[in-house]
Amino acid sequence: MLVTKLTVGLPRGLQARNTTIFVFTARSFNSDVILSKSSNSSDGKEIMKVMDLNVSNGDEVTLYVNGENEMTCMDTLNNFLLDK
Repeated sequence: MLVTKLTVGLPRGLQARNTTIFVFTARSFNSDVILSKSSNSSDGKEIMKVMDLNVSNGDEVTLYVNGENEMTCMDTLNNFLLDK
């Protein structure tokens, strides 16, 4: 399992469009993805659950990835959240 804390760099955070991109990207991997903000956690492959976290630009989140292609998944989602 890989775990990383990061500060979201997306200009609008995880609003509808960015959440959709994040979730569809997470679903393209065979790894489990959990996104956590404050004390709330969500399945990173469920759009409404990620939206419920209300992640904005500048928020600190923790990303947990576990599975067969976890390294690639972590790098891809990490770069997306950092807006690279």
